[in-house]
Amino acid sequence: MITQPNHVPERLALLATSAVDPFLSEELLKGEQVHGGIELAKVVEPLPEDDARWSVEPIRSLVDDAMFEFCADRTRADAWLAPRLHATLRLTRREAADKRLWNHIALAVAPDYVVWRHLPEATANRPERRVAADRFRGPADRQCFSRLWWAAELFRNGPDYEPVEVACGNQDLIHTVLRMELIDHRPTAQALVRLLKNGRVTTGREINGLSVAINTAGATLTYDALAADQPRDPVPLRKWIAEAETAPPVARHVLPEGPDEDPVPEESVTALTAYFADLFETAPVRGRKSED
Repeated sequence: MITQPNHVPERLALLATSAVDPFLSEELLKGEQVHGGIELAKVVEPLPEDDARWSVEPIRSLVDDAMFEFCADRTRADAWLAPRLHATLRLTRREAADKRLWNHIALAVAPDYVVWRHLPEATANRPERRVAADRFRGPADRQCFSRLWWAAELFRNGPDYEPVEVACGNQDLIHTVLRMELIDHRPTAQALVRLLKNGRVTTGREINGLSVAINTAGATLTYDALAADQPRDPVPLRKWIAEAETAPPVARHVLPEGPDEDPVPEESVTALTAYFADLFETAPVRGRKSED
């Protein structure tokens, strides 16, 4: 397995997608050899030096700990890393929407983690092991690090990251649900987590079927009318971001705390959980036997 590049930058930067491909060598995608890092450093756009958030060391430390802790089961790293990455890299949504930042983290800071996490096992049909290129520079729901940050952003309940652990502990949920526009409705996100926690929905087929039903119903029903959310106050987020300069490293054995925003109204989560449970009864779940 490859190691980190010989040259890992001290600061995060922006790496344009057009500059990525020369560094996505077959040797890297097959997990055989990583680039040295020096040439890549020449094509990045620096971020402001006076912003403590752009320090690489906290992120590099997190991925090293994840690879050590979850070497026996790589998929479990998602639930551990997502809330800690989000609490370490305190971003606005506009900043997080810039793919250039995630390109840089994946290729300059932790390409070895991308390979460690996403290099598939060899099979009879696919004997050659190769990481998909979009794990380095793909869309937000596929790229190795952006998918975790956005999962944490969308599934956290105010400062509480416990729903993020639940959501990211189910690969089918984050693969399917991150593509849903409705997931930005906070009661929807919390209702889905609650259905997972109570065991009502468990398998990938069930999650996919429920997602189809939710999207279909959402075309004719405004979920905010059924389960209203409170308007989001931008002040706690700005304060949380400003505190990044003095924030200690995130804890490894207990969950960090996110921005001190109000949680989702409980009555809205309860109402939408019940509604989704009813939808699930008739959801198109492949392989489910119909009752007479």
